[in-house]
Amino acid sequence: MTEPTSPDPGGWPRRRRTAVRWGVRLALALAGALLGVLLLGRVEGPLGPFDATFALTPTGGGATVEIPPLGALDVDAFDGPFGLDVQLTRVDEARVRALVADPARLDGLVDQVSADLQDAVVRLAWVSAAAAVGGAALTSLLVLRRRKEPLLAAGLSVALLAGTAGLGAVTWRPEALSTPTYTGLLVNATSLIGDARDIVARFDAYRASLEDLVSNVSTLYATISTLPTPTRDDDTVALLHVSDLHLNPAGFDLVRQVVDQFDVDGVLDTGDITDWGSEPENQLISSIGQLGVPYVFIRGNHDSVLTAGLVAAQPNATVLDDSATTVAGLTVVGARDPRFTPDQTATGDTPSLEQTGEDLAELAEELADPPAIAMVHDPEQAAPLDGVVPLVLAGHTHEREVETLDEGTLLMVQGSTGGAGLRALQGEYPEPLTCSVLYLDPDTGELVAYDDITLGGLGETEVTIERTVVPEIEAADGDGDGATDGTGDGVPASPTG
Repeated sequence: MTEPTSPDPGGWPRRRRTAVRWGVRLALALAGALLGVLLLGRVEGPLGPFDATFALTPTGGGATVEIPPLGALDVDAFDGPFGLDVQLTRVDEARVRALVADPARLDGLVDQVSADLQDAVVRLAWVSAAAAVGGAALTSLLVLRRRKEPLLAAGLSVALLAGTAGLGAVTWRPEALSTPTYTGLLVNATSLIGDARDIVARFDAYRASLEDLVSNVSTLYATISTLPTPTRDDDTVALLHVSDLHLNPAGFDLVRQVVDQFDVDGVLDTGDITDWGSEPENQLISSIGQLGVPYVFIRGNHDSVLTAGLVAAQPNATVLDDSATTVAGLTVVGARDPRFTPDQTATGDTPSLEQTGEDLAELAEELADPPAIAMVHDPEQAAPLDGVVPLVLAGHTHEREVETLDEGTLLMVQGSTGGAGLRALQGEYPEPLTCSVLYLDPDTGELVAYDDITLGGLGETEVTIERTVVPEIEAADGDGDGATDGTGDGVPASPTG
């Protein structure tokens, strides 16, 4: 009679050790694959008129488009351990100019963006897969130190990637593309452009509006020849006064166009070139170095020390801080705003606005060559300069104003050359983009005329230019007002859409 076979006393421990061994392998493969994707799983490429970085991140599915410093939009389009992160890094000026120069290209813009996105995602998938497999194999080899382990880890990582791709395909929700979630300042985007479902219906209207804007800018420059002569002599110094760009790319583009079209000798910027003074905002500042004319800047209450340093690093730029410089033979002095609004704790025991004006007035009085222009950010800094310099330029209020002070100094407050920049997304109506070209006598520094240029804000197409010829002030006329109301002999030119 055969005796019953007893269970193998060593079977269960062996199976348990095998399970533990494979569990360790799986954990190492997962950790290595994740580390490889995080370190190497990214590619760069075009996305329509933008340059972008595409990456996989462990965010639990979905896609995020980051538009610093505006914010981001999230699309819950699929599930899985990884999500697609797209970060716009910069605007390609050549592609934007080509797009604006030929509005017909807008017809193919959506197709171009789709093709760019598809190409980038395919390249990202291959790069990330290679990074995951390599990371899993290398981690397994370093930890377990057996020659067969990297092959097993690579196989496990391929299985994990296939499962991740399958989960994304099964849970794909294309309807989510029409209902993105906005964060940051982009929360107002739907009030400006509507949601994605009605963009197609509005596309023709948008294209027509863009064509009007391009046409109006061209007409604007054509009207210059019909305006009164800006000077009593043939020779003048032309300086462009800008302020409160607040990081609006359209404002920077306006500056570049006016520099070229009006053949100015220099640009005077009375501050708030950014909104928060943060590093991501400073990418547009490099365009200052491409203007080809002197650029004089003072810090506004939204500009950081980092921002001022980046401006000063441009080859043609000067940052004034209780100091003086010379532009086209004319002496210009300037003082920064003592406040830094984004960080109230950083201001500390700063001098008052009036004190900074007094300090600048003392500097102006000590100079061997009297300054023709003083630059401040806040108009409240101007009072101590009355009677010390003939012309004070300011900004800050986002409202253009020309005023003659008690002692005869002319105070010119610029609006916002950036249409208040990113704030245009928050307001109830778009602020216009404004700047002024000042014409000064090269010998005396006297202001003889100025052109006020105004472009309609976001969604607007109106462009106007008004030239004011400043009347000569008779020496015996003690109550001469000059151009107190800013109208003078202004002649408006208003090409509108």
